[in-house]
Amino acid sequence: MPPARNRRHTQNRRPGGPRKTGRPQDLVRRTAFDVIRAVETRDAYANLLLPSRLRDRGLTGRDAALATELTYGTLRGRGTYDAVLALCSDRELRRIDAPLLDVLRLGAHQILATRIPPHAAVATTVELARSVSGPGQAKFANAVLRKVAGRDLDAWLAIVAPADADTLTRLSIAHSHPKWIVSALRDAVGAAEIEDLLAADNDRPRVTLIARPGRATVQELHEAGAKPAPYSPYAAILGEGDPADITAVRDGRAAVQDEASQMVALALTEAPLDGPDARWADLCAGPGGKAGLLSGLATQRDARLLAADIQPHRAGLVRRAVDDRAGVVAADGTAPAWRPGSFDRVMVDAPCTGLGALRRRPEARWRRGPESVAELGPLQRGLLASALDAVRPGGVVAYVTCSPHIAETRVVVDDVLRKRDDVERLDAPSVLASVAHDLTGLGNGPYAQFWPHRHGTDAMFLALLRRT
Repeated sequence: MPPARNRRHTQNRRPGGPRKTGRPQDLVRRTAFDVIRAVETRDAYANLLLPSRLRDRGLTGRDAALATELTYGTLRGRGTYDAVLALCSDRELRRIDAPLLDVLRLGAHQILATRIPPHAAVATTVELARSVSGPGQAKFANAVLRKVAGRDLDAWLAIVAPADADTLTRLSIAHSHPKWIVSALRDAVGAAEIEDLLAADNDRPRVTLIARPGRATVQELHEAGAKPAPYSPYAAILGEGDPADITAVRDGRAAVQDEASQMVALALTEAPLDGPDARWADLCAGPGGKAGLLSGLATQRDARLLAADIQPHRAGLVRRAVDDRAGVVAADGTAPAWRPGSFDRVMVDAPCTGLGALRRRPEARWRRGPESVAELGPLQRGLLASALDAVRPGGVVAYVTCSPHIAETRVVVDDVLRKRDDVERLDAPSVLASVAHDLTGLGNGPYAQFWPHRHGTDAMFLALLRRT
């Protein structure tokens, strides 16, 4: 959702404003600022760094919730807030010291998209600016933020993203996405749905758990407070609380995994093949989400999974996610250590721009440019070609990306298959419908595309391909 809707979201879900008890508010804001700076300077991932910072600083409950909202909200809304700050500052944004600019973004989020009273948001942000950049810059921050507080977000949007602006500019600023991403997503989903998709990218994602087959049950997750999930038979939705408080998650028998990620792995296991069904492979398995599900199902069918990742530390994460029967190796999926035709089912979760997971990783939209798509293309094609060689005739390959970008999805598959006459496309939406009968909106086939605004999941793409 855009920052305007994010404001309503926080009104409904998180009490705001200064509190009379608990840890000092400057520690909450300092924590959010430190994570934002690490994202900017060290390419850190907020979803990985923030939990450790909260633990290190003893922030729990409402303090942790506020720090989380300020961190993610600022990262999501950066494009909108920069447009507003540019009008409120007598300096060009590129001439403002980077740490101070992040402070101003953090202040703008509090003023425009939370229930924190504007005067309190200005005062606390100015104090943070003083500690980060000194008294002189604190005065500058005070002047800028007072101007920001002079209008609410809707009024600012009417100025920075007016209705008569060109469509890409308006959508980019109003929904805080770079123009190239807006353009790519519009090409993928269509003009009628693009605004709903951009809004969904700014929603707080639901926490979806998976009960790894043979190691935990969905009923166990329900008893721990999770609710039924709409699609995957192994999923449950955690409405509130820390997943790590659930015993099955702490033990590694369950985990956090988006429901679309579960469904594309399930589709591979349900796709029809000809011949034996005993040898499965995951060529890009790290950090192990899909491999954990595949290994459990393989064991139940008396099959065996080989999970590979090119990076040894990621292969180590996979080892902890799979069951004891699975094999795990550090290997390059484009230069495999196995013989051609070795497997009956093969998963290729190809590295991509991650445009399908912007709800979970809001900083990703500011990290990559359109050149990233071209840079990743050869790797994606190489992995898919290698997977098709690794599967035997009659076996099935699932090509998956967490991106709806056309150049990372159907174009990759079409390019690889154009050079082969031994592969047929299966109807992925039909296979997925056999797993979840009420699952619609995936497209007309043969490929399937999940969408945040339609399914409440990441925007996962799936192609199912059978060797002939």
